[in-house]
Amino acid sequence: MGIITWIIFGALAGWIASKFTGNDAQMGALANIVVGIVGASIGGFIFGLTGGSGVTGFNIYSLFVAVIGAIVLLTIINLLKKR
Repeated sequence: MGIITWIIFGALAGWIASKFTGNDAQMGALANIVVGIVGASIGGFIFGLTGGSGVTGFNIYSLFVAVIGAIVLLTIINLLKKR
């Protein structure tokens, strides 16, 4: 995937994850992109540990993997903020 595709993919995954975790009001477009891209890496790692494949391109499965990873990332961030 190209850089523009990663930006769009990251923004979409980060936005969906922020809706699930309740962080949407605090996050802007740049934060959504960063969380989505980092979340795709985390999700790929998690799914790789379980025998699945990570992000395979611009498709629904890869979006699911990225959103799961972004939710994990935002949950960890929320737990650290509460301390």
